[in-house]
Amino acid sequence: MDRLKALKCRECGEEYPLTKLYFCQKCFAPLEVVYNYDEISIDTKDLLDRPKTLWRYFELLPISDERRIVDLGAGYTTLHRCDKLAKKLGIKEIYIKDDTTNPTYSFKDRPASVAVSKALEFGSNRVGCVSTGNLAAATAAHAAKAGLECQIFIPNNIEHNKIYQASIYGANLISVNGNYDDANRLAVQASEHFDWPIVNVDLRPYYTEGSKSLAYETCEQLDWSLPDHVIVPAASGALLCAINKGFNELKKINLIENRKVKISCAQPEGCSPIVDAYRSGESEIIPVEDPDTIAKSLAIGDPGDGIYALKNIRETKGLAESATDAEILDAIKLLAKTEGIFSEPAGGVTIAVLKRLIEGGDVSPDERVVCYVTASGLKAVESIETIIPKPIQIEGELKALTKVVS
Repeated sequence: MDRLKALKCRECGEEYPLTKLYFCQKCFAPLEVVYNYDEISIDTKDLLDRPKTLWRYFELLPISDERRIVDLGAGYTTLHRCDKLAKKLGIKEIYIKDDTTNPTYSFKDRPASVAVSKALEFGSNRVGCVSTGNLAAATAAHAAKAGLECQIFIPNNIEHNKIYQASIYGANLISVNGNYDDANRLAVQASEHFDWPIVNVDLRPYYTEGSKSLAYETCEQLDWSLPDHVIVPAASGALLCAINKGFNELKKINLIENRKVKISCAQPEGCSPIVDAYRSGESEIIPVEDPDTIAKSLAIGDPGDGIYALKNIRETKGLAESATDAEILDAIKLLAKTEGIFSEPAGGVTIAVLKRLIEGGDVSPDERVVCYVTASGLKAVESIETIIPKPIQIEGELKALTKVVS
């Protein structure tokens, strides 16, 4: 029996062949890839000889033909034990899963690698995405490697560095007047009208599978053990759901112990629809019409996987919390000064939310916590330039230097 089983509806359970389909034909709910877990066995000793990329977990990824894999080296990023940060926040054990070092400097290289590989497997000659910036660069880079044309839809207010980065790979960037949700609507229409495979639209069931590798790596780098609590930044909510699925899959194939990990959601205050629903005890998400936050990569007002993220949070006994722009900037500085990790605002949200949860008594001092820092600060310099100190300017003489240094 093949390890890949089917596409399955998240709501009614209807199953479909593994084709380019992303919603249930009966109830219109989203689909996800399911596997024949009884057919999957991974020997941890074998992993020692495998590439240090997300493709080391090939058995748990939705590609049949290994020859179609588009691999720029995404994944197997460092899990830092952050003792200075832990001491500063008053907790015993904090780890940062640092995806700032991926090929295009964000975690989006993981789902992009899987989705572009799947596009090749389907015989596509082009690919596209809708993005707040990080996925744009990741999709464009992997499309370039694969020799595919690339169409990218972006809202018109994303950081310039992200536009430059995506453009250099040869992608066609379409800047839409409006926010992410406006760009997303146009991308869905383009996918249907032009039959363009959009990685986070009609390839979405496969695309989201790439992010599971963050959970696999976390456990492997903790010597095949689970953390107690993870803090995940949320935009669409897909990353949070994927991380939970990854933990559960490792349990199903008996690589880790069968216990729950608390999964908490971190969002910026100016765009926190998942947090708002959690706080109010609701099961539905009320969209944020006009996101207003420096964390532009999290500025998705109508999160596609929001209700499922909410379900995952509650099932794992996790929490959902937001952070102000000022708290986000302070957290970026704190992480950089204590651990030498420069994060874009999304990672600042994660650290700021952890700080809030610790101060509120929602994270106990003896918990082992993993925070996901998803992209480099170099991708969002415009958003944080107000906190960057200006250089000290002097004449090139020792006398001048002695006046400004102690």
